[in-house]
Amino acid sequence: MMARSFYLYNTLSHQKELFKPVHPGMVGMYVCGPTVYGDAHLGHARPGITYDVLFRLFKKLGYKVRYVRNITDVGHLENDADTGEDKIAKKARLEQVEPMEVVQTYTLRYHEAMRRLNVLPPSIEPRASGHIIEQIALVKKILDAGYAYESNGSIYFDVAKYDEKHHYGILSGRNLEDTREGTRNLDGQDDKHSPLDFALWKKAAPEHIMHWPSPWSEGFPGWHLECSAMSEKYLGEVFDIHGGGMDLMFPHHECELAQNTASRGQGGVHYWMHNNMITIKGQKMGKSLGNFITLSELFTGNNQVLDQAYTPMTIRFFILQAHYRSPLDFSNEALQAAEKGYKRMMQAAKDVKNLPVTADAVPNAEVAALTDRVYEALCDDLNTPIALSVLFDAVRLVNSVKDKSLKINAEDRQILALLFTDVLQDVLGLQDETTDATSGKLVDGLIGMVVEQRRQAKAAKDWATSDRIRDQLKALGVQIKDTKDGCEWTIE
Repeated sequence: MMARSFYLYNTLSHQKELFKPVHPGMVGMYVCGPTVYGDAHLGHARPGITYDVLFRLFKKLGYKVRYVRNITDVGHLENDADTGEDKIAKKARLEQVEPMEVVQTYTLRYHEAMRRLNVLPPSIEPRASGHIIEQIALVKKILDAGYAYESNGSIYFDVAKYDEKHHYGILSGRNLEDTREGTRNLDGQDDKHSPLDFALWKKAAPEHIMHWPSPWSEGFPGWHLECSAMSEKYLGEVFDIHGGGMDLMFPHHECELAQNTASRGQGGVHYWMHNNMITIKGQKMGKSLGNFITLSELFTGNNQVLDQAYTPMTIRFFILQAHYRSPLDFSNEALQAAEKGYKRMMQAAKDVKNLPVTADAVPNAEVAALTDRVYEALCDDLNTPIALSVLFDAVRLVNSVKDKSLKINAEDRQILALLFTDVLQDVLGLQDETTDATSGKLVDGLIGMVVEQRRQAKAAKDWATSDRIRDQLKALGVQIKDTKDGCEWTIE
């Protein structure tokens, strides 16, 4: 299947480009993971799911993929600044624990949230604190290249000097003068030659908890440094895709691109990829705005803005309904609509296995076209909403066969079945939450036994027992529909 052409929007060129891997048959992906100082929230779900689908799609197309997603556990200061307190150290001080206890607690919670969303683990998940040696070596290279300077034990990147030969702002579409005008002088930044300069290494204040020895001071790396160092270590000086949220484009990825160019002589990334934000009533989600929703709150419904609890697959379906580069606005109505669409899709995926076939039925041209249509959408800059619309066409065809208004042959049924396994489950990562590996067979079996008891009660004209079983199942969220061929059940 690798013969399919894949087009990806490149933030650097601002256009869709034909994807050509650096190494034939091999894809190198680096995606910025979370700063682990709090519970995973709805904003974490979008990049997690977006790059998971990309990872799955490349594998389905036949590529070998090395997917690196980092964990930021040091050096990310408040408000993305070069002064102030480390986010993790602040959390540790408030909770009176070691910083690495904070890291471990919230890394495990993040992993559990991603697992529930059916996000596959990356190939490699490096931590910034485990790569201090590589980051110090990178600082030395940038110093040797003449694009950084030492000031009172800290090392800063010289943005103005870099901009003389390269364009600082090329990724985010800025120029140096506009950036300078939008930058204010902050207290405690007198060590810098310019407010635009950013820290590569910071000398630690006496009260700073996390620090390491270096040639310049006892200190810690700047936030932007870790991704340049770790992507090079695991993917090489040149690799295919660097992804992250749109909020990381500036300053994080812009600074990273400058570090790469200063130390390697080239940007090193062929395709920069950014997913858009999830908003609530048009506002970016944030604790300060009071519209912050953690994933655990979504799963339990324990947040005042939620009308109900939402399952992980409903959230995944909701996110995939919008193109990854488009903004996505949260509302209970939108999630409830996603819940209905997801259940309809899962029911068809279940029904397709038992569709009747007609041996002499003429091959259905619409069915035959579905596979190409869905992969054309996915290979066109990961257009998941169009892919879902194609799958809903498949749902319509399944239902038409089910209600006997359409006849198909065995080959058509196989095409439909593969769409729900190869695309819906394997690529889009949408699984039936009522039939997962741990409990699905048991649930299906038990409900089947109860439904069979109801059938026997009806056959014996024991209407009281039949009605009681129906009503009790309904109270548990199991809907029974009597048909002329027997009955069907679904979990609502």
